[in-house]
Amino acid sequence: MAKKKTLFECQACGFQSPRWMGKCTSCNEWESMIELTTEQIKFLQETASSSSATGILKAKPITQIEEDNIIRFSSGSRELNLVLGGGIVPGSLTLIGGSPGVGKSTLLLKIAGNLARENKKVLYVSGEESAGQIKLRANRLDANHDNLYLLPEINLSSVLSEINNKQYELIIIDSIQTLYSEETPSAPGSVTQVRTITFDLMRIAKSLHIPIFIIGHITKDGSIAGPRVLEHMVDTVLYFEGDTNSDLRLLRGFKNRFGATNEVGIFEMNKEGLNDAKSMAGKFFNKEKLQSGSALTVIMEGSRPIIIEVQALVSESYGHAKRSSTGFDNNRLGMLLALLEKKLDLPLGTYDVFINISGGIKVNDPSADLAIIAAILSSYRNRELSSESLFLGEVSLTGEIREVSSLTQRLKEIETQGFLKAVIPNKPSEKTKVKCFVANEVSKVVEWM
Repeated sequence: MAKKKTLFECQACGFQSPRWMGKCTSCNEWESMIELTTEQIKFLQETASSSSATGILKAKPITQIEEDNIIRFSSGSRELNLVLGGGIVPGSLTLIGGSPGVGKSTLLLKIAGNLARENKKVLYVSGEESAGQIKLRANRLDANHDNLYLLPEINLSSVLSEINNKQYELIIIDSIQTLYSEETPSAPGSVTQVRTITFDLMRIAKSLHIPIFIIGHITKDGSIAGPRVLEHMVDTVLYFEGDTNSDLRLLRGFKNRFGATNEVGIFEMNKEGLNDAKSMAGKFFNKEKLQSGSALTVIMEGSRPIIIEVQALVSESYGHAKRSSTGFDNNRLGMLLALLEKKLDLPLGTYDVFINISGGIKVNDPSADLAIIAAILSSYRNRELSSESLFLGEVSLTGEIREVSSLTQRLKEIETQGFLKAVIPNKPSEKTKVKCFVANEVSKVVEWM
């Protein structure tokens, strides 16, 4: 009698193992391994054999390969065009993730209405809402147009049949976890289903040169649900950031085969939906007089300089000192506090320190280090900083303040917003109306304060 073959698959990352494990060795998720049925194992084997049986292409010298001529078209949103690298690429597969209620469906329905108004046929596939629900949101977003088609369907074969029957110029899938394929013997949203459906959509996008946008759910740790291969298969991965209680939303690119990955789109949520933010002036800082514990800096989000407010609270600790930060790396905060204790002899080991970045933005730019230190010292001494001054500089472990990139662009933004002074690590290469104070060590910043 033939021995029964068993196979276990992780529902978080797709890792497969011949035996069950309580913790996946690939993604370290607990209780995520499930046993595949005989039909599922057979399906995976047939898929692998069919893919290997396809025609073999011969390698060519790269000098004989003609490059693709990419012609983009506008999405109707300036911010989305910026994140995508200049516009939508025909035949591209884009994945958009974000927390529930952040605005993924709202943005894509708004884009669908913009393109339909320009006589482009758009298909909006929804497995989570009925056509009547989408119609209500379309009325609010002013997205009603004859060229926008709604398909409330979760069967992949029906969706592919609709795509083949009409020549659509844009397809939106909301969401990838709700679709299922009858050829795959597993539940909707499982690793096998998501992997198979994404492959079919990628094949449709490349063969018919139709751009496809996919909405993906996220897990509790903030990553897109399903196998990591999902992010590897698509051309572009975009994430929504921002506090759902705030009107501002940030769309950040984490992968883009057709453009840069460091651009950020900024949107505002209002009664008309998710619209491009008209101006960044005052969105992330308070224009009034700064309180003690607040400092201003300017960070670079892609090619865009943004002035933000850094807030710090330093108070005496009654027990174990706490270190917490919102929008800033907690490990880097610990490094800066240790530096202040060693270089300035501040007894911060007996104080609780809390850091917050105003506006819900997440700071990855090391040039904000100097503003973090200035805010901590301001709160520790209970002394207000000048509301006309900004702090720029990366702080090293030796206490040295290092140069920052795109200094000229940052100073131009400071000048445009009406600020008069800036503490920087080196002299600017171009003339500016901003009065610059050069500080290359942390101790000099303390003297200036």
